Amino acid sequence: MSLRAKQVIESVQVLCGYTTYMELVKPLITDQQVISTGMTREVDRVQQAVETVQAGRSCALICSGDPGIYAMAGLVFEVCIQNRVSAGTGPGQVSIEVVPGIPALSAGAALLGSPLMHDFCAISLSDLLTPWELIEKRLHAAGAADFVTVLYNPRSKKRNWQLDCARQILLQHRRGNTPVGLVTSAMREEQNIALTTLADLDCAQAGMQTTVFVGNSHTFVSGPHMITPRGYGAKYQLQFDSAG
Repeated sequence: MSLRAKQVIESVQVLCGYTTYMELVKPLITDQQVISTGMTREVDRVQQAVETVQAGRSCALICSGDPGIYAMAGLVFEVCIQNRVSAGTGPGQVSIEVVPGIPALSAGAALLGSPLMHDFCAISLSDLLTPWELIEKRLHAAGAADFVTVLYNPRSKKRNWQLDCARQILLQHRRGNTPVGLVTSAMREEQNIALTTLADLDCAQAGMQTTVFVGNSHTFVSGPHMITPRGYGAKYQLQFDSAG
């Protein structure tokens, strides 16, 4: 959690969020009013948060990771626009601050070593809001362009085939020994880290709290670390050769 996020949570009058996430910030809750809702109630949560602020009370909408990455920031703006709520600091407006957090790809990358040192992309495998055909196109594009690919929402009880499909698509563009890192519940008590290859990836190891890192053609494993070179070695070797 970022320092600013902690400051906001401790200073507002109302906290609103998914029940599981509210448990994570429980140590920071003192006398704030708490509004918690279950999964798939995202729109309801945002509407309650906006209405709370319109009523003159400060409110923090709790998300996991970073609110601007597969989280709630975009929905807040969409709900405000749909309800003709003007965002700003003037009379009759709602003041919105998007507080940066620590996204799963950053936390997971730190735990793995340095898998994101070169160009990378993030793709969510959830087809609840995005057609699978479009997700497939993005996977092919990422593989063909040799991006390190971070896979969000790889697997759930109801969505148990998408990760293996993504693996098969990426195998059309990558070698089977391409390093793959799986980080589950990064920086939490139940944290788990696993290293494997694209060919040997056991999709059953992944869940909704797992972030999957698929290396590019230069990614390698050294001990417990997954490393993607930035290119410094080749650059400085070239400079050394030309100078000597």
